[in-house]
Amino acid sequence: MSDPAMSVTPYWELTFDADGDVDGPERDRLLTQVTERGVRDLIVFSHGWNNDRSGATALYRRFFAPVPQLAPRARLGYVGVIWPSMRFSDEPIPDFPRSVAAVEAEAAPSRALDKDTRRALLRTFPDRAAVVDQLARMLDERPDGPEGLTEFGRLVRLLLDGSSGPADTDEPGEPAVFAADPAAVCEQFADALAALGPAGDDPRFSLPNPWDGAKELLRQATYYRMKRRAGTVGEHGLGPLLGRLAGAAPGVRVHLVGHSFGGRLVAFALRGLPASVRTVKSVTLLQGAFSHYAFAARLPHAPDRSGALKDLQEHIDGPLVCCYSHFDGALGTFYPLASRLAGDDRACTGSEIAAVLGPEWGAMGHDGVQAVPGTTRLDLAAALRGPLPASGCVSVDVAAVVRRGGAPSGAHSDIVHPELARVVLAAGRIT
Repeated sequence: MSDPAMSVTPYWELTFDADGDVDGPERDRLLTQVTERGVRDLIVFSHGWNNDRSGATALYRRFFAPVPQLAPRARLGYVGVIWPSMRFSDEPIPDFPRSVAAVEAEAAPSRALDKDTRRALLRTFPDRAAVVDQLARMLDERPDGPEGLTEFGRLVRLLLDGSSGPADTDEPGEPAVFAADPAAVCEQFADALAALGPAGDDPRFSLPNPWDGAKELLRQATYYRMKRRAGTVGEHGLGPLLGRLAGAAPGVRVHLVGHSFGGRLVAFALRGLPASVRTVKSVTLLQGAFSHYAFAARLPHAPDRSGALKDLQEHIDGPLVCCYSHFDGALGTFYPLASRLAGDDRACTGSEIAAVLGPEWGAMGHDGVQAVPGTTRLDLAAALRGPLPASGCVSVDVAAVVRRGGAPSGAHSDIVHPELARVVLAAGRIT
């Protein structure tokens, strides 16, 4: 349990595999020790895209660091969820040290995929090593003509064969991005990249190369795999475990926090939570990478359908707080493009792309919870003045602090701020 490098105590980690199975000894330590340590409020945090345990632990260490001073009288415990996800090493995380491989890639930019990214792809698609190698080779060589892009798209689809896991019902089946003409898809991704400046939001002016878009297509394939996996781990792993925790430590108040696909993980944990369990007192989504209609009883563009998590916010004995920022390039630009390609091939900014695609393809972390009656919308200052609503959905515009980061993901990972830690405490009514 004790980690000398962690900024808070008591701290536990829970490691899940891709099917949602949890490490037994870690689970048993938490169930046994949380009561022994006198914990009253337990903050459970799930990372988003990430390549290894050390990266996840670094996030938890930094995010949790201000919490003891913000709530000095609270009897707090902390859990870091570890699950198998990945990110491309060229996606900057503000204030986090860059990998050696990423620095080497800048010094020798001839290779499209650096060593860390290749290694992460092989871990993510362990039975597709030959396909990963061929994709990396094509990104380096960039063969002329549409035939090369067509073959690249075929290989990307091979990576996804056998993908499974819960879907958001407003995104039925495999996204069109993987079934459409690969050359056209890559051109649209390249246009979107060309429209993003160094901060991932402001436009820049350069001639798009469809092979830049090809790399984005590969990136989106990994996101699609991670998105499905996050739902599986949440529903079949974390949710049932929280049920066991409620039996072992019924007096402990649980507060779920998730970043990016980790937001999807903790949200889908509500679907795996036993109906009688009321120990989850708050859920805070930080730049959640899943549909903003996930909790809707009716989809505005398809009233006969509902979101995958319809009404599950009612399983929380407290509020569902969704933090969002328009500076998030990953969710404002590439998430809707990957969900459904627009028929407009012009280069445009993230907000313009969202307007072209329509709201049905938006993400939680870009514009908050949508189509849930009674949702409260606040800016960060108002949320921090408080108090937050005691139940229901709350969307908080955190662009005042979540604003830094380079293309292509923009400010998606700019979440380590004491203001966001204060939002978590306010959501959980932790004083």
